[in-house]
Amino acid sequence: MVKVILSTALLTFVTFVTFVNCHSNLILPIDCGDIYTNDNTSTSGVYTIFPGGPTAPLHVYCDMDTDGGRWTVFQRRMDGSENFFRPWKDYKGGFGNVAAEYWLGLENIFLLTLRKSNELRVDMETWDGETAAALYSSFLVDSENSGYQLHLGQFTGGGAGDSFTSHNLKKFTTYDRDQDSWSQNCAVHYMGGFWYNECHILNPNGLYGPSSAIAYTSTNIVWTSWKGNLSLKTFTMKMRSASYCPCHMT
Repeated sequence: MVKVILSTALLTFVTFVTFVNCHSNLILPIDCGDIYTNDNTSTSGVYTIFPGGPTAPLHVYCDMDTDGGRWTVFQRRMDGSENFFRPWKDYKGGFGNVAAEYWLGLENIFLLTLRKSNELRVDMETWDGETAAALYSSFLVDSENSGYQLHLGQFTGGGAGDSFTSHNLKKFTTYDRDQDSWSQNCAVHYMGGFWYNECHILNPNGLYGPSSAIAYTSTNIVWTSWKGNLSLKTFTMKMRSASYCPCHMT
């Protein structure tokens, strides 16, 4: 009975937020798409959104340039300034600098994917300056009670190829919470936190640096369908609403 009541309450809240988002000039933005809807001249940068409600402001980097913009960035690697080999509590709550390297937090990612249906884009770059992307039709993360299980939609294109699908339906693993499919802990062996399978063909939260500087294979940032085990210099994961609100916030 409690579960039914809770589910009903969540559905009611989401319905209310969706209604108000299209009919009120007072609503706070849930994601970068709402920022853009309010002002389609918004440039890429740090903004405040409220996926957890009006008492829980959240700073995030919005990509307003790539492929039409409106992307809410939830993971970014760019210069090695942040340590990503962290415990569960850090991956749950988030860490880093939203103007540089950061992880938005599993709870925040869960709230963002709860509020709206989202698509996913992954952008990456080699140390030689080559760039590529991978796109997926949908991206959803369950609550902590379900281990922040990943639900990934169909690969829809991008020159990087598909390295993410094999991680679909996996729960999130850190070095102090093992929820992967391996008999050991993937996060311990590959120096990150992720929706590891048994273990990975991408490792976006692994060690930062060129391949020559990392002694152990596959502990670095890799997307194997594009560059095998070659270390990547930049890596960004971002989501945006799969549909537009038919009105404008004012």
